[in-house]
Amino acid sequence: MPMPPTRLHRIARHTAACTALVILSTTALAAPEVSLNPPSGAASAAADPVSRFLLEKGLVGPVSEAIVPASNAFVERMRDKASDMVLTALNFLGVPYRRGGNSAAHGFDCSGFTRQVFETSLGLLLPRRADEQAHAPGLVAVQRSDLQPGDLVFFNTLRRTFSHVGIYLGDGKFIHAPRPGGEVRVEDMRFSYWARRFTGARRAEPALEQAAADEAAAPPSTLKAVQAVR
Repeated sequence: MPMPPTRLHRIARHTAACTALVILSTTALAAPEVSLNPPSGAASAAADPVSRFLLEKGLVGPVSEAIVPASNAFVERMRDKASDMVLTALNFLGVPYRRGGNSAAHGFDCSGFTRQVFETSLGLLLPRRADEQAHAPGLVAVQRSDLQPGDLVFFNTLRRTFSHVGIYLGDGKFIHAPRPGGEVRVEDMRFSYWARRFTGARRAEPALEQAAADEAAAPPSTLKAVQAVR
């Protein structure tokens, strides 16, 4: 008789199924937001946090990416912050849904999940409820056509605006804590259910800029100490 799947097995299957979409998310993260000089060659995908994570887990092989000029270091730091958010969110795949939950140990509801990811990756403490997060200071509204990995995406699932929230990954996919009996998972926003219920998106642009600026202004000794801790 086959053994029932354990939670680790479910997470492993879910992670494998998401590999392709994460690769596409990596492409979105690497896409330039400003005009850059033509690439002079190719670099290892290990330079990108998302690709490095996949490489370390043995889920993908090396992927080529454009070399970004050093003059765009600030832009790269902002991308790294967004990458950190995506990686943090993916680390919670398979955590069970729990109404009012806000930790991996006990489970998440939708807003508890996004709150945990933002606090862990950006140090930004969001309000507790989804509708409050949609109106939180420090977040800016984003058009659906301009979505980037790390953006909050909101849906009307309870007959009220901003009643559900998740985190955009790229390529039309988002990660969220769906409902009682479910677990943190990735879904496609283009499916009719989510497409009809999409009500807006928010980006922590000021927080990302401030985090990148703080990192750039930190003394070299401080940066070395932080890297040593990591």
